[in-house]
Amino acid sequence: MAETGRRQETPLLRDRARYLFDRTLARSTGALLGWLALGCLTLVVPVSALLVWTDPQAPPTVTGRLTAVWRTSAETLRLSGVTGAPLRMLLAAVLGLIALLCVSTVVGVITTGLGDRLAELRRGRSTVVEHGHTVVLGWSELVFTVVAELFTARSGRGRHVVTVLADRDSADMHTELTTRLGIADTSRLVCRTGAPTDPEALALVNPGAARSVLILPCDDSDTGVIRTLLALRALLGPRTGPRLVATVRDGRHLHAARLAAGPRSTVLEADRTAARLLVQSARQPGLPAALHDLLDFSGAEFHTVEVPGPADRPYEELALSFEDACVVGILRADGTPHLTPPPDTVLRPGDRLVTVAHDDHSGTATDCRDHIDATALAAAVEQADGPTRTLLLGWNRRAQFVAEILRRTSQPGSVLDVVTDPDTDPPEAATHLSHSDDSSRLRVRHHTGDPTCFAALRALDPSRYDSVIVLRDENPLPDENAPAPARPDDKTLLTLLMLKAHEQETGRGMHVVAELHDHRARLLAPLGTTSDVVVRGELTALLMTQISHNPDLAAVFEEIFTARGGALALRCATDYIRPGLEASFATVTAAALARGQAAIGYRSNDPCADSQSPGVRLCPGQSERRVWTAQDEVLVLTPGHGTTPPGDADPLSLPLARRPHQDDAPAAELPHG
Repeated sequence: MAETGRRQETPLLRDRARYLFDRTLARSTGALLGWLALGCLTLVVPVSALLVWTDPQAPPTVTGRLTAVWRTSAETLRLSGVTGAPLRMLLAAVLGLIALLCVSTVVGVITTGLGDRLAELRRGRSTVVEHGHTVVLGWSELVFTVVAELFTARSGRGRHVVTVLADRDSADMHTELTTRLGIADTSRLVCRTGAPTDPEALALVNPGAARSVLILPCDDSDTGVIRTLLALRALLGPRTGPRLVATVRDGRHLHAARLAAGPRSTVLEADRTAARLLVQSARQPGLPAALHDLLDFSGAEFHTVEVPGPADRPYEELALSFEDACVVGILRADGTPHLTPPPDTVLRPGDRLVTVAHDDHSGTATDCRDHIDATALAAAVEQADGPTRTLLLGWNRRAQFVAEILRRTSQPGSVLDVVTDPDTDPPEAATHLSHSDDSSRLRVRHHTGDPTCFAALRALDPSRYDSVIVLRDENPLPDENAPAPARPDDKTLLTLLMLKAHEQETGRGMHVVAELHDHRARLLAPLGTTSDVVVRGELTALLMTQISHNPDLAAVFEEIFTARGGALALRCATDYIRPGLEASFATVTAAALARGQAAIGYRSNDPCADSQSPGVRLCPGQSERRVWTAQDEVLVLTPGHGTTPPGDADPLSLPLARRPHQDDAPAAELPHG
């Protein structure tokens, strides 16, 4: 041990030589050049001497061979091979060194310039010279859905460029987007680095020549979105610019964002939109998947088309005028939507039809009323909704919106139990709900407990509730004993596992709606057949791309998701068709029209049916015939109920999209499933 210690204390000769060499190199550039010259001479001179001494035609004398060694070494080092007097040879070597220095300087300048240019391109600081492109400003979880939908919407329609500007490395953004989304034509995606709140950085993406600009919330603060809108106004000035579509998370900032955006803009609110979707999903299983299919560009989506033939005709006649499209309403000439109007509503010149179709062209107008099977129509039965019991696990910004929507739309006698974790949720979370709610419709009770603890969950007995809503934990309190920071969806997945274990223990299924942050966690969520997942911001991202693609749809989505309070619903097929009979989809359309609704698709839940797609089949052909069963469901657009009591207007319901200079109106009730 002592000998080993002395060996470690005494440095080896190799280590001492390396240490001295490193210190010499660190002194100055001259020392580095000296070592470089010494190394070159150490290699070149011996090899040159070996070449001369092994040459059969070498000079016989030593002086002649040394001269030949000098000439060979000088030519190798590009120092000229002049021989003669020592002074002449020295001057020739100095001249060669000067020439070498000049050439090296030129090469260095060119290399540095090219390197700086490549570095600038890598940083994404060059100006985009495009016209009619789409600009995406900001980076958040919404960017992947937005970019993917933009590429899908413009596929097969020529080269369309999507430009992303964010305060991140452009190469990293480009790689992450192309890898995660599987973009084949990478030339259609351009990424630039810069702060979207800086007008000089905005000029890099040329927003003035863009078709539309989408502004994403980069964090939980909306000030970045508002500053970006102000920066766009400062850059573009009063002239007409592109269509702006922005998103804020907090409804308190919605009015300020609208003022900053200007008249040709649409501002969405993410938190309240997600809360409405959570409530509707809790009442109607399968609605999130149906909404996703309806709002993405991979299948059927909303369109506006010209009225076929004369305009002065009733809506009832036009509702069945397309084989491959479902008519859901009217868009008046002044831009006002009128969805599911009365059948005797007469269209005026300039009006357009709002349809759900697989592409922009609804096909040739065809009278599909001949496909109606009058004998298969079911009698209209008024269905009354009863009180519901809802369990809310977790707390975040959307929880108070969920409770408020339930309070305003539930039937008398309904119950909402809110469970918050004292270790992760804010101490004041949900405590005010049970004291401030004096409504006879909804009774709110607050509990504390850890939903990831099976014993605490078993004590709640979640199977006795009509639906369970699991909210993701956004702002967990810091845990000093935690080995590593938790991922956003970890607690949600643990809660779902505990709910699954309770189902297995009791043998009773539950309808669970889980809110997730990352859509990739959807595949990991242990959900039952009647449970759903709502990915944070996904619906908002789909709405943004739909509006940027067709600005006329902004008013339509406002009518659907705000003024009506979410009027898409999955209804039992037996409400429209007598079970066990074969009938066309036109028969379903006619039955829905008689009830003031618009049928846009169906879902077959029959386990014995040979269905390749378990989801909602949107916009089937009106002449398509099938046997309708009690397990089938019809996706319909329903009119608003308008049952909010007088004086109980919804102060939280600000519009998703609003034309400027128009007063806010209170939102109608959510439809009950």
